[in-house]
Amino acid sequence: MRISIKTARIIRIIGTVLFLLYVAGLIYFLFFSESYGRKSGDGMMHYNLVPLHEIRRFWENRRILGMRAVLANIAGNVLIFIPFGAILPVLFRKMRSCLLTVGLGALISLWIETLQLLTRVGSFDVDDILLNAIGALAGYLIFALCDMIRRRVL
Repeated sequence: MRISIKTARIIRIIGTVLFLLYVAGLIYFLFFSESYGRKSGDGMMHYNLVPLHEIRRFWENRRILGMRAVLANIAGNVLIFIPFGAILPVLFRKMRSCLLTVGLGALISLWIETLQLLTRVGSFDVDDILLNAIGALAGYLIFALCDMIRRRVL
Protein backbone atom coordinates (compact mmCIF):
# COMPACT_ATOMS: atom_id res chain seq x y z
CA MET A 1 0.00 0.00 0.00
CA ARG A 2 1.39 3.41 -1.00
CA ILE A 3 0.95 6.65 0.89
CA SER A 4 -1.64 8.99 -0.52
CA ILE A 5 -0.79 12.18 -2.38
CA LYS A 6 -2.34 14.16 0.48
CA THR A 7 -0.14 12.42 3.05
CA ALA A 8 2.96 12.95 0.88
CA ARG A 9 2.10 16.66 0.57
CA ILE A 10 1.69 16.99 4.36
CA ILE A 11 5.03 15.24 4.92
CA ARG A 12 6.70 17.60 2.43
CA ILE A 13 5.19 20.70 4.11
CA ILE A 14 6.25 19.55 7.58
CA GLY A 15 9.71 18.69 6.23
CA THR A 16 10.02 22.12 4.60
CA VAL A 17 9.04 23.93 7.81
CA LEU A 18 11.44 21.81 9.86
CA PHE A 19 14.25 22.40 7.38
CA LEU A 20 13.69 26.17 7.36
CA LEU A 21 13.68 26.23 11.17
CA TYR A 22 16.86 24.14 11.14
CA VAL A 23 18.59 26.52 8.71
CA ALA A 24 17.52 29.57 10.75
CA GLY A 25 18.82 27.95 13.94
CA LEU A 26 22.04 26.96 12.22
CA ILE A 27 22.65 30.51 10.98
CA TYR A 28 21.98 31.94 14.44
CA PHE A 29 24.16 29.37 16.20
CA LEU A 30 27.08 29.64 13.76
CA PHE A 31 27.18 33.41 13.38
CA PHE A 32 25.35 35.17 16.23
CA SER A 33 25.22 33.00 19.38
CA GLU A 34 27.44 34.75 21.92
CA SER A 35 27.29 31.73 24.25
CA TYR A 36 29.56 29.93 21.75
CA GLY A 37 31.92 32.86 21.18
CA ARG A 38 30.19 34.15 18.05
CA LYS A 39 30.94 37.80 18.57
CA SER A 40 33.40 39.95 16.73
CA GLY A 41 36.81 38.83 17.81
CA ASP A 42 40.25 40.30 17.79
CA GLY A 43 40.14 41.10 14.07
CA MET A 44 42.51 38.25 13.25
CA MET A 45 41.74 35.30 11.01
CA HIS A 46 41.94 31.97 12.81
CA TYR A 47 42.18 28.77 10.81
CA ASN A 48 43.27 25.14 10.80
CA LEU A 49 44.12 23.44 7.49
CA VAL A 50 45.61 20.24 8.95
CA PRO A 51 43.06 17.38 9.04
CA LEU A 52 42.45 15.93 12.53
CA HIS A 53 44.72 18.53 14.18
CA GLU A 54 42.01 20.27 16.25
CA ILE A 55 40.24 17.00 17.05
CA ARG A 56 43.53 15.58 18.35
CA ARG A 57 44.30 18.81 20.25
CA PHE A 58 40.89 18.80 21.93
CA TRP A 59 41.21 15.11 22.85
CA GLU A 60 44.77 15.42 24.19
CA ASN A 61 43.76 18.42 26.32
CA ARG A 62 40.42 17.00 27.50
CA ARG A 63 41.47 17.13 31.16
CA ILE A 64 42.33 20.82 30.89
CA LEU A 65 39.42 21.82 28.63
CA GLY A 66 36.87 19.50 30.21
CA MET A 67 34.81 16.83 28.49
CA ARG A 68 31.99 19.31 27.89
CA ALA A 69 34.21 21.38 25.59
CA VAL A 70 35.49 18.27 23.83
CA LEU A 71 31.97 16.93 23.26
CA ALA A 72 30.69 20.35 22.20
CA ASN A 73 33.39 20.52 19.55
CA ILE A 74 33.49 16.95 18.27
CA ALA A 75 29.96 15.61 18.84
CA GLY A 76 28.41 19.04 18.30
CA ASN A 77 29.88 19.33 14.81
CA VAL A 78 28.49 15.90 13.93
CA LEU A 79 25.08 16.44 15.52
CA ILE A 80 24.52 19.83 13.92
CA PHE A 81 24.50 18.31 10.39
CA ILE A 82 22.36 15.23 11.10
CA PRO A 83 19.12 17.12 10.32
CA PHE A 84 20.64 18.25 7.02
CA GLY A 85 21.30 14.67 5.93
CA ALA A 86 17.96 13.40 7.21
CA ILE A 87 15.55 16.07 5.97
CA LEU A 88 17.04 16.98 2.59
CA PRO A 89 16.29 13.58 0.96
CA VAL A 90 12.68 13.86 2.16
CA LEU A 91 12.28 17.23 0.45
CA PHE A 92 14.14 16.55 -2.79
CA ARG A 93 14.12 13.25 -4.68
CA LYS A 94 17.47 14.09 -6.30
CA MET A 95 19.02 14.20 -2.83
CA ARG A 96 18.24 10.52 -2.24
CA SER A 97 21.81 9.74 -3.19
CA CYS A 98 24.10 9.28 -0.20
CA LEU A 99 27.09 10.66 -2.09
CA LEU A 100 25.18 13.74 -3.24
CA THR A 101 23.76 14.47 0.22
CA VAL A 102 27.09 14.05 2.02
CA GLY A 103 28.92 15.98 -0.72
CA LEU A 104 26.47 18.88 -0.49
CA GLY A 105 26.77 18.79 3.31
CA ALA A 106 30.56 19.06 3.02
CA LEU A 107 30.26 21.84 0.43
CA ILE A 108 27.87 23.86 2.60
CA SER A 109 30.15 23.28 5.59
CA LEU A 110 33.09 24.58 3.52
CA TRP A 111 31.02 27.65 2.64
CA ILE A 112 30.12 28.22 6.31
CA GLU A 113 33.73 27.81 7.46
CA THR A 114 34.93 30.23 4.78
CA LEU A 115 32.27 32.76 5.74
CA GLN A 116 33.27 32.45 9.40
CA LEU A 117 36.89 33.09 8.43
CA LEU A 118 36.09 36.09 6.25
CA THR A 119 33.74 37.65 8.80
CA ARG A 120 36.10 36.71 11.64
CA VAL A 121 33.24 35.11 13.55
CA GLY A 122 34.53 31.75 14.67
CA SER A 123 37.35 30.17 12.70
CA PHE A 124 37.98 28.08 9.60
CA ASP A 125 38.64 24.49 10.64
CA VAL A 126 39.01 21.65 8.17
CA ASP A 127 38.08 19.26 11.01
CA ASP A 128 34.67 20.93 11.26
CA ILE A 129 34.07 20.18 7.58
CA LEU A 130 34.99 16.53 8.16
CA LEU A 131 32.78 16.26 11.26
CA ASN A 132 29.87 18.05 9.52
CA ALA A 133 30.13 15.62 6.59
CA ILE A 134 30.02 12.70 9.05
CA GLY A 135 26.88 14.28 10.53
CA ALA A 136 25.30 14.58 7.07
CA LEU A 137 26.15 10.91 6.47
CA ALA A 138 24.59 9.90 9.79
CA GLY A 139 21.47 11.89 8.92
CA TYR A 140 21.27 10.27 5.49
CA LEU A 141 21.60 6.81 7.08
CA ILE A 142 18.72 7.68 9.44
CA PHE A 143 16.66 8.74 6.41
CA ALA A 144 17.56 5.54 4.53
CA LEU A 145 16.65 3.36 7.53
CA CYS A 146 13.30 5.15 8.02
CA ASP A 147 12.59 4.91 4.28
CA MET A 148 13.36 1.18 4.30
CA ILE A 149 11.04 0.64 7.28
CA ARG A 150 8.33 2.73 5.61
CA ARG A 151 8.56 0.65 2.44
CA ARG A 152 8.21 -2.62 4.38
CA VAL A 153 5.33 -1.40 6.51
CA LEU A 154 3.36 0.38 3.81
